[in-house]
Order: sequence, then structure tokens, then C-alpha cells
Amino acid sequence: MTGLARRHAPVLAFEQVTVQYHGRGMPALRDVSLCAEPGRITAVVGPNGSGKSSLVRSLLRRAPVRVGRVTLDGRDVTSLEAREFAQRVAVVPQREEPVLPLSVREFVLLGRHPRRGAFGVPSDDDRAKVEQALARTGMTEAAEHDTGTLSGGEWQRVRIARALAQDTPAVVLDDPTTFRDIAHERAVFELVDALAREGRTLLLVSHQLNLVARFADHIVLLHEGQVAAAGNADAVMRGEILERVYDWPLVVTRDPAVGAPALLPLRGRGRVR
Repeated sequence: MTGLARRHAPVLAFEQVTVQYHGRGMPALRDVSLCAEPGRITAVVGPNGSGKSSLVRSLLRRAPVRVGRVTLDGRDVTSLEAREFAQRVAVVPQREEPVLPLSVREFVLLGRHPRRGAFGVPSDDDRAKVEQALARTGMTEAAEHDTGTLSGGEWQRVRIARALAQDTPAVVLDDPTTFRDIAHERAVFELVDALAREGRTLLLVSHQLNLVARFADHIVLLHEGQVAAAGNADAVMRGEILERVYDWPLVVTRDPAVGAPALLPLRGRGRVR
């Protein structure tokens, strides 16, 4: 049994959360509740501007939560020291650029910072976790490359590797398949599925509805800052719900490989959005 399996994976909960940014007329989130549990993939989906990134920002204490709270095993995240939070939750944000010129291996090693000793010298365990993370994301051969030379897809993989090196029982990924082709999108979802099977708590924000329907255990659909639907794929992937939320003609069919619901957009009759 690994060290991760011995550690308790937390329940990550958003309890009637309302996020209101200064100077904005409407809240970014209104009365949003959801619960991400260990051993499951909880996915948050919705169109642009629906509040998905504000949800992640509220977890990171970078968005003003006016009502409600975000908790880890019942503890408000605002009560956690930064180091304790980083030892329990790894977050792959939607946008990020390296501040300093670093190699891929050096960047992934940053994920070990919350677990370093007083002198900050990487231990053998730190280096082993980095190599494992590079291998799981397929970035071992690029370990000495400068992060500034990476493609968009490679950069995403390196950021996921850093989160894996952090070795936390909970992982949050905000749209991790941006800049990826079909094969790499599938690879990311397969990795997320494997992490959940290891007993971790997985919260995934994604635009890829069909992949979410195939892999997620619980789906929360946001629309204009509110929960429009929640449940398993059959409960959320319904034509009448998705057409209203995405404002686009579509049909819901079945994935022939696994039988999961699958979204099929139709021609939009020349509409530009």
C-alpha cells in the first residue's frame, strides 16, 4: 500500500457558495453546492462564463465568497494554513506561465515544496516522486527541456506532472485538456480515472462533455452561475437541458463503445456567437 493510500482522502464540498466580485452586477456563482468524494471523479461542466473557474478560485481563496463556504472534511478552507492546504490538495489552474526559466524536471520539482524540510534540499523521495510524475505524464524524455520551449499540450502535461509530484490525496484540474489533440485528451482522462481508482478525491472542470459523460461518476452542470443539473451522465446529458444551457441545437445519442450519453451538435443555421 502506498503512502497516499494510507492517507485519508478528504471530502471537498462547496456549501451554498455565492461569489460576488467587486463592481460586478451579478454574482459569478449563486447558491452553488456540490461534493467531491474520495475514489470518484466529480466533474463540473458548463459554457463559458457559467462560473466554473470562479468555483476553483473560491477553493483557492482567490474569489470573494459572500455566502456559504468551501470545506475539506468539514473544515473551512480559509482556516487552513497554506502549507497544510498544499499537502492535501493539488490544483492545476486553467492559466499559468512560468515566471523563471526552468527545466521541465525543475518545474515538476516545485510540486514537492510543501513537503520539503527546513533547508529545502530535495530528498531522494522528492526526486523519486518527480520521476514517477514525469513517467505518468509521458514527459520523461523532455525532462531537461526548457519549459519556455514546450508546446501548449506539453506544457499542460508538465503542470499535471507537478500536481502528481505534490502527492496529495485530492487533485483539482481546471480544464486540463486545453491545447490537446484527441489522443492526449483521452490520455488525460484515463490518468484522472486511474487517480480516482487509487482512492484520491478528483474534481475536474472541463468543456469536454462527451469525455466527462464517459468517465465521471458525478456531473454538475453550471449555467449563469447556478446549478442547472447534477447527477450521473444520464441525468445531466439530456437534450432539453443542454440545448437550453448551451443555446445551440443538438441531440444526445449513445457512445457506441461504452454506451454513455454522447452530445452531437447540429448545424446552427449560420449563427455566430
